Order: sequence, then structure tokens, then C-alpha cells
Amino acid sequence: MLQTLGILLGCQLLGEVTVRGFDIAIPGPVLGLALLVLILGAVPTLAERLRPTTTVILANLSFLFVPAGVGVIGNFEVLSQDGIALLVILTLSTLLSMLAAVGTFIAVRRATDRWTA
Repeated sequence: MLQTLGILLGCQLLGEVTVRGFDIAIPGPVLGLALLVLILGAVPTLAERLRPTTTVILANLSFLFVPAGVGVIGNFEVLSQDGIALLVILTLSTLLSMLAAVGTFIAVRRATDRWTA
């Protein structure tokens, strides 16, 4: 489990270092996740080694939301002042994310249909 945690955290660290070093405007963990996907594509057997660790992490994912809840309560005055604006922004960004996901799915499906035809 320590080796697989090391791989997961190493990818995240490498993403974070790359983003900060090259001043890239995306979150470091997102770049680290992309790196992990590339590694899993290059070494498919690694996915089976990571599966037990990732299953445990996902099973306990709800504990990671406790600090976010505390942060919301700690910044309640900001929420009360800008609550409507935050709600609008969250709604729009969620809709845009969903549309981007659907667009990506459709594009990938069209591309794979061309390859299989």
C-alpha cells in the first residue's frame, strides 16, 4: 500500500511542481492526474496494483469533505454577503462543466466510431 500511495502522491507532487515551476494556469493535482492516466496507459498492469489502495481511499472519501464544511462555517459572513453571486457562479460553472463533459463524450464517441468503421 505504501508503494501505491507513493505513486499516487508522486504524480500529484510532480504535477504541483510542474505547475508552480512553469507558472501554468491549471491546478497541480489535475496535471498530476493527467500524468497518472498517461502512466496507466503506458503500464496497464499498474492499474491492478493501484486498485486496492484507490478502493480504500474512495471508500473513505467523505472524511475529506469535513475540512471543507468547517471552512464554510468559518467563512459564513462571506457567504451571507455574497451568497447570491456565489450561487449563480456555482450553478453556471456546474452547467458549463456538464456541457464540456457531454461535448467531450460526443467527440470521443465520433472519433472511436470512425476508427471502428
